[in-house]
Amino acid sequence: MSFALINQVNEAQKKANVVDVRSGDTVRVHQKIKEGSKERIQVFEGVVIRTDRSNSHTSRITVRKIASGVGVEKSFLLHSPLVEKIEVVRRSKVRRNYLSFLRNRSGKGARLTGVNFDREGVNDISDPEFEAEQARIKEQARLDAEAKAAEKAAEEAELEAKQAEVEARHTGAEEK
Repeated sequence: MSFALINQVNEAQKKANVVDVRSGDTVRVHQKIKEGSKERIQVFEGVVIRTDRSNSHTSRITVRKIASGVGVEKSFLLHSPLVEKIEVVRRSKVRRNYLSFLRNRSGKGARLTGVNFDREGVNDISDPEFEAEQARIKEQARLDAEAKAAEKAAEEAELEAKQAEVEARHTGAEEK
């Protein structure tokens, strides 16, 4: 297999837009969980302690949170179809990519210094081309539905005309 073909397949697997997540960010990850035949969204909120391969289709973040006094870490592939969305809640000042030192700290020692940032700007991943395509598809579906409704109305009018004709013949036959 050629490298170009592999690259093409990898690019097809990528999501169009992904939130710019950095180490030290407090994020809320919405993940699809499948239980039997049901699907639900589970939210995992914590500090990003690691980011890997940010430009690749295998880009990954590791999120850490403290649940019931126990540290829980979870890795999420950013381009996975199971990750519904990622929103950055808070951005902190850090000087390294891998914050493994947070594992040994608890309480006030695990705090990171917050930085002001444009929360709406960072979390907005709207794609104008995609939205225009969605609007076009929606408009096409509406036009198809209208055409189907008009066709059905014409069919019903034809049936009513036939019914009136049959009733007229029937009443005419009774009078004779």
